[in-house]
Amino acid sequence: MPALAGLPRLLLRLEGAAVLAASLVLYFDQGFGWLLLVLLALAPDLAMIGYAAGERVGAAAYDLVHTEALPIALGVVGVLANRNLAVQLALIWLAHIGADRLLGYGLKYPTGFRDTHLQRV
Repeated sequence: MPALAGLPRLLLRLEGAAVLAASLVLYFDQGFGWLLLVLLALAPDLAMIGYAAGERVGAAAYDLVHTEALPIALGVVGVLANRNLAVQLALIWLAHIGADRLLGYGLKYPTGFRDTHLQRV
């Protein structure tokens, strides 16, 4: 899989930076503390355990927790239900995804852990 280059690569990384920055701004604006952020910042990467069951299962597990749809849904439910913990977890999760995209880590293809939608890592 060739590396993504040029403007698309730059835009995807800027998008990651925007998601990371927005998540952290909202997180601290809500008065949430550092402790849970530090403890859970890398928690979505536990999905890599799925690779123990093979490339296809690993990629599916990793991608499921590294797409923005689930943390956005969790955050919306948290806001509507007035559940701060759900909002806090959603923002930590989104910050993680944003940081990954900023660094060039993308969603995985079942052909191998290093094959992502952004580049070959």
